[in-house]
Amino acid sequence: MRRKTYIILLGIVILAFLAGNFVYPKYIKSIFPNFWDVDFKLGLDLQGGTHLLYQADLSNIDKEDYSSAMEGLRDIIERRVNMFGVAEPVVQTQELGDQHRLVVELAGIKDPAQAIKMIGETPFLEFREQKDETETQAILDKQVEIEGLDFEQVQSVENWELAFQDPYFKPTSLTGEYLEKAEIVFNQQTGSPLIGIQFNDEGSKLFEEITTNNVGKLLAIYIDGVAISTPVVNEAIVGGSAQITGNFTVDEAKELARNLNAGALPVPIELISQQTVGPTLGKVSLEESLKAGIIGLFLVVLFLIIFYRVPGLLASFSLVVYVFVILSLFKLIPVTLTLAGIGGFILSIGMAVDANILIFSRMKEELKKEQSFSVSLEEGFRRSWPSIRDGNLTTLIVALILFLLGTSFIKGFAFTLSIGILVSMFSAIFITRNLLRLFVNTKLEEIKWLWR
Repeated sequence: MRRKTYIILLGIVILAFLAGNFVYPKYIKSIFPNFWDVDFKLGLDLQGGTHLLYQADLSNIDKEDYSSAMEGLRDIIERRVNMFGVAEPVVQTQELGDQHRLVVELAGIKDPAQAIKMIGETPFLEFREQKDETETQAILDKQVEIEGLDFEQVQSVENWELAFQDPYFKPTSLTGEYLEKAEIVFNQQTGSPLIGIQFNDEGSKLFEEITTNNVGKLLAIYIDGVAISTPVVNEAIVGGSAQITGNFTVDEAKELARNLNAGALPVPIELISQQTVGPTLGKVSLEESLKAGIIGLFLVVLFLIIFYRVPGLLASFSLVVYVFVILSLFKLIPVTLTLAGIGGFILSIGMAVDANILIFSRMKEELKKEQSFSVSLEEGFRRSWPSIRDGNLTTLIVALILFLLGTSFIKGFAFTLSIGILVSMFSAIFITRNLLRLFVNTKLEEIKWLWR
């Protein structure tokens, strides 16, 4: 039993060492320069950036299509923002009564005006046909010819504009304005998901003409200049109905159908609110949050040691391990840290302490009954477990409700709180318990004031 405890504690020490250096790798990188170094992902309120709120105009959309139109619009806007170079943007839809809104949070954005311009445009869907090999090769050759040249030198090359064309596909007159709807369907033989599309009368004629001229070739589907699907035309398609086949999962097929509908349906959006958080304010918020967390952790450790002596000291060690582990998880997942998220993390520290207090109180009661130290230890954990389990489970349920129904900042709070609760249970039940087992059958267990 004692050997098993030693092995477990060795694993805990190694975990604490690796997690601590992963959270703060400054010193270990001076010895091992290639040690894994990952930055924390900071949210809008800590890093600075722009918060945009848009009002969607769904007046031309059937009411039953509102949800699909907004989801498709969200996907398109998210793709646009990613193309703009914003790391991990937050793009969410909101429904307030009869109003449908789009929330866009761009952390670290340096040019909000350009982002506003890109976001505000209605998604554009178009169909492009495959170029012949001669055209493709001419463009590829021209791209090789201008490679390594600056723009002034490029302009001196004959037909330099050719190098900036799409080498594989050329536009057609068939765009999203002719698409009536796109929906997910399933192959009756294989059960695999497909995308069914339906054009209006004018679009049906254009589609028939394009497919007739491109049998055996690729027909690319573009949204905002980005190819989202390149199906092969197997035969001329009459009637305006077609299917897009591919190795889609159900989720991929649903997303593609949403994007097609978003490109086909006119969903204008109007910017109704803009808030900018400067990087200086974000830095101050981060520093104040860290200071509050460190002070809170110090006070908690002081309380544990004063009131519970050796168990409190051991619980403090497990609490430090808990902090290292949870911060490592924030880096690995990764979690976008906001002020609300840090608040959830700090609250979870209190939950971890609460579990230790329940355990130590039960231990004291058992020791007062003149039970042996080992029996008091195991009984303390066994009898306190139902209270710890129920309390944490209740908090997890509330956090889940907040995550599912809350806005972005509330979601951050709920997510970090949930992770913290799960790790705190590991810290209190597993780490503290094995640390206390070190003192079983030792002279220190006989010194009653250390434990009572």
